[in-house]
Amino acid sequence: MIQQETHLKKDLQIRHITMISIGGVIGAGLFVGSGSVIQTTGPGAILSYLLAGLLVVFVMRMLGEMASVNPTTGSFSTYANEAIGAWAGYTIGWLYWFFWVIVIAIEATAGAASIHDWFPSIPVWLYSFILTVLLTLTNLYSVKAYGEFEYWFSLIKVVSIILFLGLGIAVICGLVPGIPSPGLSNLTGHGGFMPHGFGAVLFGITTVIFAFFGTEIVAVAAGESAQPSKAVRIATNSVVWRILVFFIGSITVIVTLLPWNSADVLKSPFIAVLEYIGIPAGAQIMHVVVLTAVLSCLNSGLYTSSRMLYGMAQRGDAPKEFLKVNRQGVPVRAILFSTFFAYIAVIFDYVSPDKVFLFLVNASGGIALLVYLVICISHIQLRRKFERKNPDVLQVKMWGFPYLTYLTILGILLVLISMLFFEDLRSQVTLTLLIAVLIIATYFLFQREQGRVRGGRIRGVDQ
Repeated sequence: MIQQETHLKKDLQIRHITMISIGGVIGAGLFVGSGSVIQTTGPGAILSYLLAGLLVVFVMRMLGEMASVNPTTGSFSTYANEAIGAWAGYTIGWLYWFFWVIVIAIEATAGAASIHDWFPSIPVWLYSFILTVLLTLTNLYSVKAYGEFEYWFSLIKVVSIILFLGLGIAVICGLVPGIPSPGLSNLTGHGGFMPHGFGAVLFGITTVIFAFFGTEIVAVAAGESAQPSKAVRIATNSVVWRILVFFIGSITVIVTLLPWNSADVLKSPFIAVLEYIGIPAGAQIMHVVVLTAVLSCLNSGLYTSSRMLYGMAQRGDAPKEFLKVNRQGVPVRAILFSTFFAYIAVIFDYVSPDKVFLFLVNASGGIALLVYLVICISHIQLRRKFERKNPDVLQVKMWGFPYLTYLTILGILLVLISMLFFEDLRSQVTLTLLIAVLIIATYFLFQREQGRVRGGRIRGVDQ
């Protein structure tokens, strides 16, 4: 009976995992946030996205290797527990949970503000509440419901970008009548390819790398797939072209068609391109796409935070109550607990946006890099363990091991250190490290005794 009450159902299909892996990483950070990166770095933003993307490709390859051997809902938190120690799995798990709870609040507010622009009669806070409740109900219903919603959200984003790239390339090649091709003038003019120097490109990396955060969700979701290893292989093998096409391709089209220092690019680069091409209602079309991206991120935040909480409960890093599931195999208590704290964060966004909520947002700002760093360190330990026991078990392998793994660690550390030299980013690193230290302290205060028996006890329990 307990077996039935604490196990997730493997209802995610390969098409769900595939579309989550393809479109899940595409968020408002690309559609809106890319404008500030372009304004800061110029056409050199292409290099910022390329270098940041390269780091993420390597990290995802490592995660894919570990997940193909042990696909578990706890994902990298479980791997950190096995490779580094119980304190590491505990710390990175709670940090990751905290990150997504804050993301839920941010995306709920952003989505509410977007809808409020169309229908201003209802206050933003009420829209925020309604969106969170609706997507919470979707997640509570079944994991398949989450997968279906995310499938269609991702499909809308993917189709939109493909159409955007097709139109943009056609204009660049001079194939659209009545719209002259700018050639390479916008890449070489207005101060050159790197108008603010290579230092600005490096600054761009520190901003861009967070736009890729979310690629790791597929490793968490793979634990609820009937074919987890196959799902992980598909996601891992597609990460290179996903980043090349959707991110680097989009940025290249934007900076080729429009001057990088245009005010329209800063406001919304995708809308600016559609208006340049002359697409009717281009602004409204992108408004819908951005809202879809926001809802997708909100949906994934609810899913990912609850599954990470569930995975930690399996190891004893969170209360066992979070292991309880309903008839559909959904961890209801884990979802409601995460949603409850997201509501509190939303309240802070309205009551104290410049103090408490800003602190929460900044405190979550550096978590992505810590997650990537832990994945790399865990990979080094577990790869050697896999090779000693059974090298044939590795269905996905990291390239150039261990050299590329060490190089990736160095790159992540350089990004973290670089953030300390930029005033706008310094608080994110320091506050994230402060939260991490506090979480580590709670482990040694409350979890140390459990840690002695936790070890690898729960390894593979939800496979």
